[in-house]
Amino acid sequence: MTRKLQTIGFDADDTLWHNERFFQLTQQRFADLLADHADAEHLDARLLEAEHRNIGHYGFGVKGFVLSMIETAIEVTEGRVPGTVIGEILKAGQDMLAHPIELLPHAREAVEELAEGHHLVLITKGDLLHQERKLAQSGLGELFDAVEIVSDKQPGTYSRIFAQTPGGAEAAMMVGNSLKSDVRPAIEAGGWGVYVPQELMWTLEMAEKPVHPRFVELPDLGALPGLVARIG
Repeated sequence: MTRKLQTIGFDADDTLWHNERFFQLTQQRFADLLADHADAEHLDARLLEAEHRNIGHYGFGVKGFVLSMIETAIEVTEGRVPGTVIGEILKAGQDMLAHPIELLPHAREAVEELAEGHHLVLITKGDLLHQERKLAQSGLGELFDAVEIVSDKQPGTYSRIFAQTPGGAEAAMMVGNSLKSDVRPAIEAGGWGVYVPQELMWTLEMAEKPVHPRFVELPDLGALPGLVARIG
């Protein structure tokens, strides 16, 4: 008998491994560097504005974040930011890129168990080189049948990816921590959307929970194999 669910898609950052906390630690470091020019709350708001403006130019990931910090530093200091501060911002970005991968609880067990009977696809956005390096360091790469590193996640993104998987979107599920990028567009494409929230969330990834029979919220990845088994 053919399974109702044949393909499981996984987000990477803050679904399989920690990510956002390193951005927030770096943002605090940024605030300390510019404490003489702007208070932390004002600086955070200006940085968020820069990130929002620059997504279309730089995409998602550490490199775009660093460029947005540099742009914000120039703005709040009216062009007088010292070269040493720019150097510290660049160093902070390099530290983020070099940080070792830390898997989230139950990530390895869930991926290993589901890989035994399902087609697994990693669907993540961000810088190509950095995401490839993180996947390699995670030790999970060989468990995925396909890897898609995309510039953004829209319903059309999932329609394209799931069209190439067993059973199409109807037999596909996307698992992630972002309602905006992982859950809502996957459901709109015809699949299941499984929300696994994390304590830390980037403001630009926030969205309302959908009201839909194919939407499920789980406390952690440890509950995912059981959900997949119940759906069949």
